[in-house]
Amino acid sequence: MPTTPRTWKRRLLRLGLFVLVLYLVVLVIFKSLENSLVFQPATAAQAWLAPPSERVEDVGMTTPTGERIHGWWLPADDPKPTGAILVCHGNGGNLSHRGRMTADLSKATGLPVLIFDYPGYGKSEGTPSEGGCYDAGTTAVMWLSDRGIRTENMVILGESLGGGVATDLAAKFPCRAVVLVKTFTSLPAAAKWHYPWLPTRWLMSNRFDSLARMPALTCPVFVAHGTADTVVPFAHAEKLFAAANEPKQFLRLEGQDHNAWLTADFHAALAEFLLKTERR
Repeated sequence: MPTTPRTWKRRLLRLGLFVLVLYLVVLVIFKSLENSLVFQPATAAQAWLAPPSERVEDVGMTTPTGERIHGWWLPADDPKPTGAILVCHGNGGNLSHRGRMTADLSKATGLPVLIFDYPGYGKSEGTPSEGGCYDAGTTAVMWLSDRGIRTENMVILGESLGGGVATDLAAKFPCRAVVLVKTFTSLPAAAKWHYPWLPTRWLMSNRFDSLARMPALTCPVFVAHGTADTVVPFAHAEKLFAAANEPKQFLRLEGQDHNAWLTADFHAALAEFLLKTERR
């Protein structure tokens, strides 16, 4: 018997229902995997590298929720520095994988550097979460403050996901400058670029919304991003920079992908920017 229009409608309806159910299942799976996709920590037992210098000190800090957070403190050559750099690293690995970065930052700026791990990373206790990252950052600021370094003299650097932590801290504390390196406007916006068929803006719990905080920041802002970044689109950095208040500077990292090492040009530009915007 020939297929009637009514039969075709039933088949199309079944197909539509099947696709809808499949899509809903995908949404549930994505939601259940969100934290494991966002946070990719390596504990010290899984992967740990030696410090970049014998002068590096192990630091223990306790968050307001009682979790023990681990950090590395790299003193400057100047025994009495006027400030410090606080590094908020990205979502993968742990702080030991940024040893070279901390040493390069200290050498270029003459400032000591504190880098810390989020809960569940490296030697830090707990389980990673957006709130836990913010708490760890605040705890690191307090540790520097207890050492006599005023927040107004702290340079807060955020790498990738750490940019969300850096802007959160800069919105809470007056600081010397905030430095955003290869970071996104918000996590749902970055996820949307990778999964355009998912409603990431309402589906995701983790936000790290730097773009929303930018207009409220009153400190100098330095933004650097690779033009060949395949993880966070270059346009995200342009939007962050456009939303920032003066004084600010944008550095194009020509041809650099997301995980490329920061070059001497970056460190020279950052050092010059900090010198130019230093409070008198």
